[in-house]
Amino acid sequence: MTRTRAYPNFQFLLSGSQSDPMSSPASAQTNRFQEKREAVLSAAALLFNEHGVKGATLAGIAASVGLVTNSVTYYYRKKEDLATACYERSIAVFDALAEQAAESPSVPVRLQTFLTLYAQLLADIAAGRHVTIVAFNDIRALPAPQVDAVFAAYTDMFRRVRNLLKGPETAHLTREDLNARGHILLSIVHWMRAWIGRYEVAEYARVAARVADLMLHGIRAGKSRWRAAEAERGWRLANAAEGPMEAFLRAATVLVNEQGYRGASVDKISARLNVTKGSFYHHNDHKHDLISECFERTFAVMREAFALAEASPGSGWSRACAAARALVRYQLSDDGPLLRTSAMSALPDDAHRAQVKRTMSQLTERLGSIVVDGMMDGSIRALDPAIAAQCALAAINAAAELHRWLPGARELDTAEVYVRPVFDGLLCPGSKRAME
Repeated sequence: MTRTRAYPNFQFLLSGSQSDPMSSPASAQTNRFQEKREAVLSAAALLFNEHGVKGATLAGIAASVGLVTNSVTYYYRKKEDLATACYERSIAVFDALAEQAAESPSVPVRLQTFLTLYAQLLADIAAGRHVTIVAFNDIRALPAPQVDAVFAAYTDMFRRVRNLLKGPETAHLTREDLNARGHILLSIVHWMRAWIGRYEVAEYARVAARVADLMLHGIRAGKSRWRAAEAERGWRLANAAEGPMEAFLRAATVLVNEQGYRGASVDKISARLNVTKGSFYHHNDHKHDLISECFERTFAVMREAFALAEASPGSGWSRACAAARALVRYQLSDDGPLLRTSAMSALPDDAHRAQVKRTMSQLTERLGSIVVDGMMDGSIRALDPAIAAQCALAAINAAAELHRWLPGARELDTAEVYVRPVFDGLLCPGSKRAME
């Protein structure tokens, strides 16, 4: 019998108790406890997604489900415990998706099944048929020991998703290649959640099918060829300030990527640079202004890469690949990283958040226009350029965390290990270096 849903269904709380009316008082009490706890988890997931772990409060979560703060602490003593439970619930959903997809007979079908099931989950959430699950943006904002437990569970889930790519079709790949491609797959899946709402819910399955096609087959047309060494090696993506201000920008970017806007405190930024708070305020009027500059710095680097690609000779295929390679190299260089796009979700100012989202959307369109150039000159096959740009930027953005899955990523040929599968498909030839 075919299962229509692979993920755990926490939805009973939306339609009332499912307890047996003839059940014992103790059983009814247990059901009420479970329902209320699930309601707390669902409310917390919504607020964590909107404000980040540091920005959401127990009082706000309690109010959203008609409780006082002390009632929430009956279920979860601290906010960090509640956030941990939300992350564990999201991980359980992805585990279930991967488990169902693993039953398919081949790598292409497993990947297509995984993306189809995920799109169905997003459709169910959008339509109110399934509760919201927390995004993974702010895991690093958790303190120890909670962060260690969540990371261990996430790593296990990563392995299950990566194993979907193991089969005769990928026997030529090294462990490095599989880790990189597993990271690409999960990064694109996580970012889908941010942009799929532009489509009607009824189209989510079609969107998933197009993402699967891009991930399996890449974007190049038949006569185009991958070349790792291109003119972008001479590009200088350094639209950055000189001196102490640049050091503050890099330190703040790293901390926001790790712990979100609110987690990147003035104290932590100063400590990372081994300077005093007085020194911080000598160079910066306010933390908000510094984080705004971090976003502007990231956008300036991306604009420069796209402008150089647009002005370069060659096909749309070669120019899109060149821009991606340059940005991934920047991410792993001493000048990097770029600010994660997921960091925008925790910005406290609605107007600033809207501005950042608008700029990111414009830059995505700019990459999409390079893809269109390739479709017009025949170097890129017929496809949806908007979805192709979203997938490529998701992978570029996620390169800042590549070292977590590929130790020593800076020493690797990231163009071959990481960028090529994004543009040439996850089944393309792998790197030559084997994992020890």
